[in-house]
Amino acid sequence: MSIFDNTQIAFADKTTPQLKKAYWMFKAIEQPALTHVGISILNFTVKNNFPFVTDIVKNTLFEQFCGGVTREESMKVVKQMFRHHIGSIFDYAIEGKEEEATFDHTCEEIKQNIKFAEGNPAIPFVVFKPTGFGRLDLYAEVQAGKELTSSEKEEWNRVVNRYEEVCKMAHEKNVVIMIDAEETWIQDAVDKLVNEMKSRYNREKAIVWNTIQMYRTGRLEYLAKDLERAKEKNYFLGYKFVRGAYMEKERNRAQEMNYPDPIQPTKQATDDNFNAAIDFVMKNLDKVSAFFGTHNEKSTELVMDKMREQNLPNDFDHIHFGQLYGMSDNITYYLGAKKYNAAKYLPYGPVKDVVPYLTRRAQENTSVAGQTGRELGLIEKELKRRKA
Repeated sequence: MSIFDNTQIAFADKTTPQLKKAYWMFKAIEQPALTHVGISILNFTVKNNFPFVTDIVKNTLFEQFCGGVTREESMKVVKQMFRHHIGSIFDYAIEGKEEEATFDHTCEEIKQNIKFAEGNPAIPFVVFKPTGFGRLDLYAEVQAGKELTSSEKEEWNRVVNRYEEVCKMAHEKNVVIMIDAEETWIQDAVDKLVNEMKSRYNREKAIVWNTIQMYRTGRLEYLAKDLERAKEKNYFLGYKFVRGAYMEKERNRAQEMNYPDPIQPTKQATDDNFNAAIDFVMKNLDKVSAFFGTHNEKSTELVMDKMREQNLPNDFDHIHFGQLYGMSDNITYYLGAKKYNAAKYLPYGPVKDVVPYLTRRAQENTSVAGQTGRELGLIEKELKRRKA
């Protein structure tokens, strides 16, 4: 029996009707064919402004995986979770936009989140996605070392300025800012920018944190170099560790363009890589802080075991755990109950604009072996317990 099997703790914030609704939703997601067809229909209806669809989405997928339409609306969820010692990480979940005005708006939204998080223990981190600040194709050109046109140079300068503005503000307000990971063909360009920000703003402590996808090859080597650089230039490091989110896309592109597959060959190799990253952190706690973003119970327990071995308190401020809102409550709420630094990624945004994020969540639940079955089993167990 797992330590994460206490469903009374896991679903303390969920009413029985909410649990039943979640059960039927995960039951639908469990069917890959149904999910695939459902996503196609959803994208089509949203694109063509079918009015009733927004209400359906808001009452199903959105309610399960998002905090609200605005950060203010999401505060109800933030307060509810913080009562259980669980922090919230506001995630302005707008994806796939390419207009400069949208990038400026996203940058402004992140700045507001930093102001909102200042001095608020319920909001331990603020996060942004690199493609929320600039076009994916532009990052790719920069990474490939292509000669930019004068208008592209101006566009790239605006991307750099957005990073600079939010990282500077985070530093001034003493709020940790995490930068999400992206596809391999733009990640080097992102890393380069993030490293510039780290060298500038991580002098006293780790304020700017990068995200490392451990399903990739070569990431342990990257961490070793990063540590060397930080020691040389005398700044601190913060990382969010995840397994990764673009496996099929990465594999297909590598095959089409005939370059080595950047993804670990097996699930086991990915798990081993993630666990090696845990070792890296535990050996370098004087310089490194970490947020382990994982739905994997074994990895979570491994971090807890290593903390015990080193006699670290559960709420040791260099180590954080996190899961996505709407998933793996059995892990997050257990960690919260034991006073570990636990948090949920809490997406928010207009329903229509959040659909690409929601469809990605549904697809990931379908493709991650056992994830949906696990959610269903836990919900079933809790519903039975409540009837008893």
